[in-house]
Amino acid sequence: YERTCRYFARKSNSVVVSVGYRLAPEHPYPTQFEDCLTATIHFMRTAQDYGVDPSRIIICGDSSGGTLTAAVAQALVNRRDLPKLRAQILIYPFLQSVNFNLPSYQQNEGVPILLKQRILALGLKYLNRDLSIMEAVSKHSHIPEDLQLKYQKWVNPDYIPHEFKSRGYKPSTTHPFSEEIYTLVKPVFDTVFSPLIAEDSVIAQLPEAFILTCEFDVLRDDGLLYKKRLEDHGIKVTWCHLQEGFHGTV
Repeated sequence: YERTCRYFARKSNSVVVSVGYRLAPEHPYPTQFEDCLTATIHFMRTAQDYGVDPSRIIICGDSSGGTLTAAVAQALVNRRDLPKLRAQILIYPFLQSVNFNLPSYQQNEGVPILLKQRILALGLKYLNRDLSIMEAVSKHSHIPEDLQLKYQKWVNPDYIPHEFKSRGYKPSTTHPFSEEIYTLVKPVFDTVFSPLIAEDSVIAQLPEAFILTCEFDVLRDDGLLYKKRLEDHGIKVTWCHLQEGFHGTV
């Protein structure tokens, strides 16, 4: 990412700080979030040492970095000892583990580089879980009925605009819930792992956002659903959709 960061710094005339957070599986979740939060707080407190106006700090990330960006922004909403973030930039972010059968998952499950199977495998590796449960998670056997009902108001194919279903979409059939699978993957329902399911009280305090989605990306609908949630709470969102884009396009 060094060239990308240098490019951003040059083109936007900004100071760019790239966090070298520790990686899974050697350092399992949530080490990555903790490293990013620690680095962000440190920079916010010392921004003036770098010639940066503390009221103009923007956090940014792509893919799982988009997850981390959203989670850090949420973690900072109630901090009175720090300046408010100016904005958050989410580039094709991963934002939820509730529904792996949204229209974008169905349409793009075999589109490189982020195949549906790969995202499930990466998520389980991140948690240091055995990949043998991948199929059960794919069929949503990991969600108890009460949580399914709760999250439906935020993670719902009904909220995906019709034009994004034109390449085909079939409502998914429900599979029996497994207490064992739920216990194994319970961390996926933390808002650090799935920022899209944060409570309204948190979402309502978030900073302005820029969200980039790509048409040929399983994560497209995560971005669309987060955009809706933010806008429902009056948060300004600048949205860029790359009609020919695919995951990793940056």
